[in-house]
Amino acid sequence: MSQQEAEAPAAHSSSEASLPSHADASHWQLRLILAALQDGVILIEPDQTISWANQAALKMHGVQEIAGLGHTVSDYRARFELRDRSQRRLPAGTYPMERVLSGEAFDEVVVDVYPAGTDEALWTHRIRSLVLTDSHGLPDCLVLIVNDETDRFEAEERFEATFAANPAPAAILRLADHRFVKVNQGFLEMSGYEEQEVLGRSAYEVDVLEDAARRELAIERLQQGCTIPQMEATLQLPRGGEKRVIVAGQPIEIGDEQCMLFTFVDIEALRQAEEARHQNHQAFHLLLGLIPVPALVSSVSEERLLQVNSAFERATGITGQASMAWDDARFWGDAMAAAELRERLDQHGEVHGHEVRLRSADGSLIPFRATACQVTWEGKDCVIMILEDVAEERRSEAEIAAALSAVMEDTSWLAAAVQAKLAQLRRPDLADNAVATEPEELSPRGREVLGLICRGADDGEIADRLGIARNTVRNHISALFRKAGVGSRAGLVIWARERRFDGGPRDGLPLGELHAGRRPGGTIRKPDGKPFA
Repeated sequence: MSQQEAEAPAAHSSSEASLPSHADASHWQLRLILAALQDGVILIEPDQTISWANQAALKMHGVQEIAGLGHTVSDYRARFELRDRSQRRLPAGTYPMERVLSGEAFDEVVVDVYPAGTDEALWTHRIRSLVLTDSHGLPDCLVLIVNDETDRFEAEERFEATFAANPAPAAILRLADHRFVKVNQGFLEMSGYEEQEVLGRSAYEVDVLEDAARRELAIERLQQGCTIPQMEATLQLPRGGEKRVIVAGQPIEIGDEQCMLFTFVDIEALRQAEEARHQNHQAFHLLLGLIPVPALVSSVSEERLLQVNSAFERATGITGQASMAWDDARFWGDAMAAAELRERLDQHGEVHGHEVRLRSADGSLIPFRATACQVTWEGKDCVIMILEDVAEERRSEAEIAAALSAVMEDTSWLAAAVQAKLAQLRRPDLADNAVATEPEELSPRGREVLGLICRGADDGEIADRLGIARNTVRNHISALFRKAGVGSRAGLVIWARERRFDGGPRDGLPLGELHAGRRPGGTIRKPDGKPFA
């Protein structure tokens, strides 16, 4: 037998070939040729005996010797479980070895190979058959040619999983016929298409390059299978309407097919997000301007005021364009107070009623009571601060202290508590929250409660007359004690009488019967109800 005759069975890929009459010799030479192939080769005799396999085929089954495959086709089926790509087990009679024994020729069968008794596929094989006949045309040797496609299919599965999980809209077009073969959930959600409305349709039916900024270039690149650069395009929606997108194409290979991967960015969503951000910015700017007290937004890192309202500009003369750092000495009149405010913000995220002094544009110091919180504004770490101007409050306290000092030089008759309050008013920096005021500066309800106290009413009577709860009455009386700087109802009556306050007429009662301590139709009485001596 010539060398060409010996090589013929291995070289031809047709389903049948001829061997010379000396079968044993031809088998031996055939094995020499097939042993050097990278493809796995398994020879099966017509009596179902597995007669030979090359090293590639043994390696693809994880065995060292042919005995590991089994002596017969039945032994092979007992040692290895085959499943199709849908993970369905191949029933008896449909294994590739059994099909070739029946004389069937097939070009490609893809199966997952499981060692018997396991649930994990170790290999993916692509198998084709070859039937060799003798000079009489009878089957003489049956051949299975096996290719290990494990790596390729695993890579495709990883790509499938990644493609499906990718939130960015994407679709894959097969270049051979320009039909879509894959779309992910992101594309379906962006476009409103159902999967079956896209798969199998051509690029002319679902035109992702319609009205593209450089459509001619994109079509040329698509026909050449080259990268399509990013460009704006219009995507027609299946239920009517259209959507502007940014589309780009990247050639990829899926299996043995050349494809184009299209990815999309929904410009409409970006436009809506930008519009919402702009509206939020405008709303915040408007809200800041409506706040009647000074307010500002300061960047922690950029060392400047980002925004101030008109009340802040009027109070300080500093505009929002001023370049001032958070710890700028030109801004803070008291560096320690500023550092303390910064520390409290870092610890708690917000601060309420913190006493600070800010330096105005002309260099004067203005006392404020600050409420501040940390926020992220336009991607920056910022502080929003609202300032309550307490300069007028300080001036009022000083004026009251000066007036009391002028008219009450002899304070021997005053209670010790009143003297203490007077001393505090003379030193505003030592004062607590008690603030002496004229009766006219009290709230309307406070004046009503004070008038009834001056007429000798107890808590129950005050509650009945004003239609409020006793607890509310006690709260009002406590507030009057604090504002008048006294500690008893008698002291409160004296405080009011010194200021010629008697509560005024009420409920139609004559003014003459509403003097301090007088009940209607009675005599002047003390707060405990007893008449004055």
